[in-house]
Amino acid sequence: MEGEKKEPIPEEERFTYKKEEVVDERAVARADEKYTGENIQVLEGLEAVRKRPGMYIGTTASAGLHHLVWEIVDNSIDEALAGFCTHIEVIINKDGSVTVKDNGRGVPVDIVKKSGLSGVETAFTILHAGGKFGEGGGYKVSGGLHGVGASVVNALSTWLEVVVHKDGGIYKIRFENGGTPLGRLSKVGDTDEHGTQVTFMPDPTIFTETVDFNYDTIKNHIRQMAFLNGGVKLTLTDNRVEPAQTDTFLYDGGIREYVAYINTNKVPVDPAVIYCQGAEEVTLADGVTKERIYAEVAMQWTDSYSTDGTYSFCNNISTKEGGTHVEGFNLALNRIINDYARKFKLLQEDESNFATEDCREGLTAVISIKHPNPQYEGQTKTKLGNSEVRKIVSTVVGEGLSQYLLENPKEAKSIVEKIKNAAKARDAARLAREKVRKSALEITTLPGKLADCTSRDPEICELYIVEGNSAGGSAKNGRDRETQAILPLRGKILNVEKAREDRIWENAEIGNMIQAIGAGVRDNFDVSKIRYHKIVIMTDADVDGDHIRILLLTFFYRFMRPLIDEGYVYIAQPPLYKIEVKGKAYYAYNDEQLAVLKKALKLKEGYPFQRYKGLGEMDAQQLWETTMDPKVRKMIRITVEDAATAEKAFTDLMGEEVLPRKLFISENAKFAKNLDY
Repeated sequence: MEGEKKEPIPEEERFTYKKEEVVDERAVARADEKYTGENIQVLEGLEAVRKRPGMYIGTTASAGLHHLVWEIVDNSIDEALAGFCTHIEVIINKDGSVTVKDNGRGVPVDIVKKSGLSGVETAFTILHAGGKFGEGGGYKVSGGLHGVGASVVNALSTWLEVVVHKDGGIYKIRFENGGTPLGRLSKVGDTDEHGTQVTFMPDPTIFTETVDFNYDTIKNHIRQMAFLNGGVKLTLTDNRVEPAQTDTFLYDGGIREYVAYINTNKVPVDPAVIYCQGAEEVTLADGVTKERIYAEVAMQWTDSYSTDGTYSFCNNISTKEGGTHVEGFNLALNRIINDYARKFKLLQEDESNFATEDCREGLTAVISIKHPNPQYEGQTKTKLGNSEVRKIVSTVVGEGLSQYLLENPKEAKSIVEKIKNAAKARDAARLAREKVRKSALEITTLPGKLADCTSRDPEICELYIVEGNSAGGSAKNGRDRETQAILPLRGKILNVEKAREDRIWENAEIGNMIQAIGAGVRDNFDVSKIRYHKIVIMTDADVDGDHIRILLLTFFYRFMRPLIDEGYVYIAQPPLYKIEVKGKAYYAYNDEQLAVLKKALKLKEGYPFQRYKGLGEMDAQQLWETTMDPKVRKMIRITVEDAATAEKAFTDLMGEEVLPRKLFISENAKFAKNLDY
């Protein structure tokens, strides 16, 4: 019941899931143990990669740097999918290089006929060469489609070494200067082990922003890989610190434990995680080719109000935009819940069916597909397009969820009651929501507090969401009126993580933002209709300002998620300090810059300077010069690399439970700066 205080579920109960004897469908998809040069197929040389690295890894910034690790780890994961790898180690070495080691079959060391090179040299020097191209390939299922991973990492590295344990021998080769081999692959010893070890040093002339690997970024990624590949152990070690830092991830429960992890600090409606799995062999459009497709889904309802808790993957690749597997899941979810509610009179004849969004409120679900020939819409691998997957997932979820509800009537009733309450709240919020949506989509009127820009070209337009009327006034007077719009906020907006939807639509500040941005909300949000390609959060550099920022980010994440996914949300970085010397103003953005500035200006100890307590202390000219002028301003672009990690963070920090916030503060207090006392 809404408003009712719920006792938190003990941690040991949160991490439970429905345990039963199930057929391991993945074992059926085990690849042929024979993996030799015959399996390596050449489809094209590496200078092109160095000239245009963005085409292969997206960016040469931090995200692209870490993508190198993902590419090598994915090769080891593919060995796990094939059924031959149980342990993958990722090691950040003292010199900043990275080693990825697995106990799989080992990259082939014999000669590939089409290239005249060993399998190792072929895979690491020729684009579109690998064991992942269907008939005759070394893998039935793999995340990589194009055979460019290993060769791209080699091309973008100062040096790369490969050591292979295979067929009783140890084989080694080293590449330098973007993939140039130093000699040929050679046997350097004997062994009874098997597997591949790759060590590479990213090239600083390519990755000019940073070549420093972030431990937490890698940690979050391999944790996700461990969840998606139950029973495979992944170990991460950082030898750059003393003592070395190590984390090991092994989840026999697979995606069931993934759901439990995401829901750690939520209160489950039912402590069990419902698990469905199955596989089907389908004949493709050519009428001849047959493929076996494996699907597994884990789900659990909690007391959350969010409807954004579905995470989908195909061959371990996150499909952020969903696709046919998510469509199949939604179809089955809606059908089974409504059928069950009707059958057991939990939904009366005069009541309308539950909508899919009702069924998804508070639901965390992980959908994982293994497909031998996935087809994606676009080049980003973020939306699955295989039509046959829709029916397979719908059948798997339909059978599994129906069976669970029938076998667990008490838990089923609690789940349906949760969904019924969601439907009532949706009806209560409908009029207010439609009013807001209509005004936002039609843009017949804009909020009175908005000082809009004159340009109507979204690509050059910016919306500054500013804390307080005082700072808003300075921003209005100091801005570039052609491209910069200003929307002042009155105090703190509603915390949408805790609020029911009907309250959210009644909040004036939220309504103003929806109208100003002009693209709707949630399922009706159309990112192509946004009026500004930069949404800039500009708040004071204090605790209240930080709180307002996180409230706004929570709102954007829950109600306008594509804004963050497409990189349209920014945080302004106003200066903290101002020093005037001989009539000229100098600004510093942190204590370190202040110290450098004092030294550069040769100021004596005790020379006066100003510490800004808020944006309102700046006049229009100062605000323009320091924070809004595109030529000199500093801004942070908000991105979400791992939706599940972000989901957990928003729940922990903005949800009802106090303990997660307390633990976060105690663990991270030492990193806090600029706190108010």
